[in-house]
Amino acid sequence: MANADCIVIQGSNMAEAHPVGFQWVMEAKKRGARVIHVDPRFTRTSANADRHLALRGGTDIALLGGVIRYILENDLWFEEYVKLFTNASSLVGEEYGDPEDLEGLFSGYDPETATYDDGTWAYAGDPEHLARGLPERDETLRHPRTVFQVLRRHYARYTPEMVQETCGISAEEFEYLASSIVENSGRERTTCFAYALGWTQHVGGAQMIRTAGVLQLLLGNVGRPGGGVMALRGHATIQGSTDIPTLYHILPGYLPMPKVGQDDFREYARLIGKSEQKGFWADSEVYAVNLLKAWWGEAATPENDFLYDYLPRLTGAHGTYQTVMRMLEDGVDGFFLFGQNPAVGSANGRMQRLAMSHLKWMVVRDFSLIESATWWKDGPEIESGELRSEDIATEMFFLPAANHTEKSGSFTQTQRLVQWRDKAVDPPGDAQSDLQFAVELGLRVRERLADSTDPRDRPILDLTWDYPADEDGEVEAEAVLAEINGHHLRGERAGQPLNGFAEMESDGSTAGGCWIYSGVYADGVNQARRRTPGAEQDEIAAEWGWAWPANRRILYNRASADAEGRPWSERKKLVWWDEARGAWTGHDIPDFPVTKRPDDPGDPTRGGVAALAGTDAFTMQADGRGWLFAPSGMVDGPLPTHYEGPESTVPNPLYPVQANPTRVTFTDPNNLQSPGATSPLGQVYPHVFTTYRITEHHTAGGMSRFLPYLSELQPEMYVEVSPELAEEVGLVPYGWATIISARSAIEAKVLITRRMKPLRIGGRTLHQVGMPFHFGRGTDAVVEGDSANDLIGMMLDANTQIQNSKNNDCAIIPGRRPRGAARLDLVAEYRRRAGLVPEQDAPVDGGLGAPGPGPAQEHSAHQMRGPEEASAMPTGESSIKEMRNR
Repeated sequence: MANADCIVIQGSNMAEAHPVGFQWVMEAKKRGARVIHVDPRFTRTSANADRHLALRGGTDIALLGGVIRYILENDLWFEEYVKLFTNASSLVGEEYGDPEDLEGLFSGYDPETATYDDGTWAYAGDPEHLARGLPERDETLRHPRTVFQVLRRHYARYTPEMVQETCGISAEEFEYLASSIVENSGRERTTCFAYALGWTQHVGGAQMIRTAGVLQLLLGNVGRPGGGVMALRGHATIQGSTDIPTLYHILPGYLPMPKVGQDDFREYARLIGKSEQKGFWADSEVYAVNLLKAWWGEAATPENDFLYDYLPRLTGAHGTYQTVMRMLEDGVDGFFLFGQNPAVGSANGRMQRLAMSHLKWMVVRDFSLIESATWWKDGPEIESGELRSEDIATEMFFLPAANHTEKSGSFTQTQRLVQWRDKAVDPPGDAQSDLQFAVELGLRVRERLADSTDPRDRPILDLTWDYPADEDGEVEAEAVLAEINGHHLRGERAGQPLNGFAEMESDGSTAGGCWIYSGVYADGVNQARRRTPGAEQDEIAAEWGWAWPANRRILYNRASADAEGRPWSERKKLVWWDEARGAWTGHDIPDFPVTKRPDDPGDPTRGGVAALAGTDAFTMQADGRGWLFAPSGMVDGPLPTHYEGPESTVPNPLYPVQANPTRVTFTDPNNLQSPGATSPLGQVYPHVFTTYRITEHHTAGGMSRFLPYLSELQPEMYVEVSPELAEEVGLVPYGWATIISARSAIEAKVLITRRMKPLRIGGRTLHQVGMPFHFGRGTDAVVEGDSANDLIGMMLDANTQIQNSKNNDCAIIPGRRPRGAARLDLVAEYRRRAGLVPEQDAPVDGGLGAPGPGPAQEHSAHQMRGPEEASAMPTGESSIKEMRNR
């Protein structure tokens, strides 16, 4: 980022939420870079930017789609880069239909399931050639079915006028943004995008990120210094928690979890990557074999398919929100919480707490008695009378956890950099690290099962679970890192660490717990522990920590050189072809086969790395190209398309389909949503609220609201409102406001500020308000307050199953919220006004308030994907198709 000439921060308050990384933005600015902050609020990031552009939350695709149109219509794209490295010249099959042709839908949509069959999005070409990453192409880009022409037609209506009416950004502001990006891209200059939860926590958030990716490819800003799209991860090792995942649907190294019916190991591996395709995913079977060998050791053999059958099978989505719904149906007995506080930090906090009251037992491991450990005695539902402590049968266990200074281990951060930390002090009392707890729990479970003859217990008994202890009796964290790195099992190098994933074999002679991390323990040295000072090395800083894969600092860096392997410019020089050595070299480790010449045509008959041409810079793609158009991989469309948010009161300006048709929500009386623009009654909740982080508190507050000095800095929950909205509603500075959504009502102190800017949208004024999400109700923290997440519904993006937290509707009234059951009455009254419940229906809890048997057993945890909704629909009716959890 320090090498960028322009940095667009969109979907993030980077200065406040990612202050350590923000130092490199300021370094770029000192070097002359232009910094632009696009966000609904004016924040500390805005104050350090050259310009702040206020937009309506959730309209990022419309804005960036407008920039894409600006680039295409004015022929400002980096032609040589685009033709060389992207799929712009690839032909899309004749069956493909665009939203421009199908009134807002892509081809392949099934209204019964509200899902897409992506078969019609495929490239055109001979099936055998397509399997080898060789679609039909028109290098002139003139054919109407080239990706380039499809892209041009798709964004033709994203005009500056549409952007202004949709996003609230003026024509002058739009011109500033677009021209800044274009002027700072090309051979000599690069632009960087940075985003965080302000993009991901939307229905369609994955497509917002895709839009930035399309834009960056058109301008040649991928694989080059100061370019790319920087995903700002909000916790110390959130990146590591997706690489070696805590997620239900992937295995280490982004191998997918097998689904029910995927019983043949080799067929499973071919679904990840076919051996005949281009690039590194052609070796997917190798990566899977090494993972299975790392887990089950000698028991995993070629004869038993390396115990592939031991892996669980997915029956559908099993994320945190599907789990909540199962809890409410009494379908979950026990629940472990590691560093998580869903009573405060997850969407629809009320449903989270009610769900926990249906458990038989629950274990919380944390530093403090967080709200998810004490909800049964001091949560909001105790105060309202919905729950009574004496009626709750959930048996609670609290186990103290060591914090990050009290244990050794690795952090993998935003730029894939793995950094090691050593334990500074011993944890107090009985507090344990997560690693120690998990290993001990595994040993105790195995001890219980030692005499079992039940086949279902074999996967646990056969696990390699023999981690050494250090001098203090703690599990050696470095031994786990070495297992992740992998080692040779046979031959002359038996017992020696792998030096990289290229040394992995598919015959069971090597084992490695995560292929992309192979090399982090090369030569038996913890490469993540390296700390060579910056003054002693160049800007790549290859001797500081270790970046996956293979310590490459910039992915796809072959794209930093032209067709002949020469840098696009001396100023942006990164890697290049050295003819004398017959190898790629440069400041960074080449993300490309080192000896493959730039003019190598590739050998499609061999597959894998050998099939890559010398210009196939995107080595993880089956065709070696950067994807402007995604023929697979996205469940809601091959191109980013603007849809309104699920509760938006603004009609979609482009299509009759109002909201993303694949969105996921849950039918439940406690998870109702505003009808938005589908009904005049949507104006019962006329304002938009967004949630955000502040520097003084951390996420749900478990690491900050229990500390006096941080609590003193930010002692109260507050809501930011514009002076215009305050006058309209009757709010006074530092007084109280009650914020009401279709889910709940909370109170907050009023902060009247011009940081919140009213926007003119569709001929009317739209107000947005902002609230931090760090506060929760409980008696053990130093400070408490109503939780913003209680207002948010469980409406999810179908690609990621992540909640729509950043643009929801609300009403605001002056004064404190009612106490006790009166709060439920207030919520119910607004629901009735909005037509969400019949006039005679009063209960808000939908029969879910009582734990244990009874009405909850009749509750149906239906999951539904979004309806086709017409923006002109006057009654709020919709063709909602309900589906069981899948």
